[in-house]
Amino acid sequence: MPEPAQDALGAFLRSRREQLTPQAAGVPDRRRRRTPGLRREEVAELAGIGVDWYVRLEQGRAVSPSPATIDSLARALRLDSTELAHLRTLAHGARPRPFAPESVPEAVRHLVTTLDRPAYVTGRRWDVLVWNEAAAELLIDFDRLPEQDRNILVHLFLDPRARQRFGPGWAEEAHRALARFRAAHDLSMPDPAFTELSARLCRESPEFATWWAQHRIADNGNGRKTLYHPVRGVLRFSYATFQANDHPALKLTVYSPL
Repeated sequence: MPEPAQDALGAFLRSRREQLTPQAAGVPDRRRRRTPGLRREEVAELAGIGVDWYVRLEQGRAVSPSPATIDSLARALRLDSTELAHLRTLAHGARPRPFAPESVPEAVRHLVTTLDRPAYVTGRRWDVLVWNEAAAELLIDFDRLPEQDRNILVHLFLDPRARQRFGPGWAEEAHRALARFRAAHDLSMPDPAFTELSARLCRESPEFATWWAQHRIADNGNGRKTLYHPVRGVLRFSYATFQANDHPALKLTVYSPL
C-alpha cells in the first residue's frame, strides 16, 4: 500500500499530467486520444526519466526522486513556482505532526479583539479560532455557528451568507481559498481531520467537488476583496495574512478598508 506522502505526490503528478494538453507541452499529437491530457510515457520522455519509474511515482510506490528529477518533472509538466514548491515539499519535505486543535496565545487573542478593523485567526486546518467584533459584523458572527462550522472553507462553500457577501466575486474567492487549502491538505495526508473535512465539503458542495478534482495549488498571500454588505453596501478591502512566530500553524488575517 502506498505511503501517504507518496500517494499525495502521485495524485498531484497525475492531476497535472491529465490537465496539460499536448499543444501546451509541445508534444506532437499524432495518435487519437481518449482524454486531452498527456500520456505517462510522454511525461517521462519530456522529463528524461524511465516510463516504468514515472509510473511507479504516480502509483505512489516506494521510489525517492532526486531534486534534479523533481525539477525535470516540473519543467515537463509546466509547473509554476508555487506548484514546484509544493511538488518539492511532497517529495522531500518533513511530514507534519498529527493534527490537534490549536490554542491561541492570550497576547494574540488580545491583539485581535482590540483591533478596530476586521481580523481573525485561523489554524492549520483553516478553523476560525479567534475573531473580533468588526469581523463578525462584516463576515459572520462565528460565535453563533456550531463549532464544526467555524471554518473558512465550510463558511465559503456551505453558508449562503458567504455567497451574498462576496456577490459576483464569490466563485473567484472560493476557488482561490480552496487552492490554498489544498496545499495544506496534501501535506497533512492522511490525517482524518483534513480528509473528513474535504470529504464533507465534496458531499455537500458541487462546486467544491468539481474544483477539488482539479487539484489546483496556490500559496498564501495578500490581496483585495469586494464585499456586499446588506446595510453598508459595497465595501472594498485590502487584506494581509501574518504567521505567528511562536505558533507557525496560526495565521492572523487583517482587513483594511480601501
